[in-house]
Amino acid sequence: MTGVTCRCISRAHLPWLVIILAATLLFPSVSSGETNTAFVGVVGDTVPPAPVTSLIASDRKYDNGEAIDLTWVPSIDDRLLHGKVIGYRIYRSENGGEYKKVGDAGKGDSQFSDETVSHGNRYVYYVVAVGPGGQAESIHTAPIIAEREWINFNRKYLFLIGLIIAGSVVYFIETARRGKKLFIRRIAGLEAVDEAIGRATEMGRPILFISGTQDMDNVQTIAGITILGHVARTIADYDTKIRMPVSRSLVMTAARETIKTSYLAAGRPDAYSDDMVNYVTDEQFGYVAAVNGIMVREKPATCFYLGAFFAESLIMAETGYSIGAIQIAGTAMPTQLPFFVVACDFTLIGEELFAASAYLSNEPKQLGSLKGQDVGKAIALAVMIIGTIAVTVGQSWNIDLMNNIADWLNSVFKTN
Repeated sequence: MTGVTCRCISRAHLPWLVIILAATLLFPSVSSGETNTAFVGVVGDTVPPAPVTSLIASDRKYDNGEAIDLTWVPSIDDRLLHGKVIGYRIYRSENGGEYKKVGDAGKGDSQFSDETVSHGNRYVYYVVAVGPGGQAESIHTAPIIAEREWINFNRKYLFLIGLIIAGSVVYFIETARRGKKLFIRRIAGLEAVDEAIGRATEMGRPILFISGTQDMDNVQTIAGITILGHVARTIADYDTKIRMPVSRSLVMTAARETIKTSYLAAGRPDAYSDDMVNYVTDEQFGYVAAVNGIMVREKPATCFYLGAFFAESLIMAETGYSIGAIQIAGTAMPTQLPFFVVACDFTLIGEELFAASAYLSNEPKQLGSLKGQDVGKAIALAVMIIGTIAVTVGQSWNIDLMNNIADWLNSVFKTN
């Protein structure tokens, strides 16, 4: 009876046993090991990630006490790519107060810079690893204070370049004092100053000098007044008349003192008069109308426009051209230079205006300063050329040496 029963069960379940055996042979990857792994992955979503380790807070070097840098070793779950870490949150306590969130860091990050601190306050930090299963808080850092530094040694190369430029200025000043001739590029407009004054003397007509429309706080106005000193000295020697209408009262005072000093130096104090310089108005086009009236009525033989100009430049230059005057202009305003170049005989472009005083006076201190600045410009030009070549070659052909040179130059001359 028992044997019969066993044979009946075997026959009834034989098809199912064959199906199970076939499925096992066809899909061998479906095993108990993989089933357990999948199960663990599902359960893992409810488990918080491991916290970060080795959290360190350090004061940023060579700053003004305005930043603290944090570094840590990322969570082991972040490093093993389990997907259990989606980012980090940084919390801070100030002077023992409540902890507040100050920033976030992305997955895989191991550092954070807190640039919202204040000098003299005490700070404590901790980092929270955030994942689908929750959060894990790290240990707290030791209290830290953001300190100010007297010297930023990250800028030591700029300091060295400054020393080179300053040393060059001193060297060229001493060289000029010893009587050695310093080479300065020829500037046609400045060489024509004496000729233009001589022409006015021969024609018996006055000289018109305009120092711009800005006040004495503008460096271009100061440059124009400086050139006025040389022009007035020559005018005193030639016994020529000068007219100088101004649009600022302080410019009037400075111009009168400059011309008076030049006449005294020329031994002609009796020929000086305050009427040589007169104030007109601060209003831009009212001033231009007055200057144009002087040009048309008195027909000066020479017109100087040296200073800061705006829309009035074209009006005055065209009027001077219409009366046949020799015109020498100079400004550092890029938008006005085209008008002067077209309508004037000579134009001082940009820094030529500022170099004019040294060019005309040949005074050792001014010449030395001018040559020292040229050394600085040469250094800047060399750096730009080398940097351009390094960036172009490094990016085009992926040459690490050139990329490193470009990065180093950027770090050396970075000013912010």
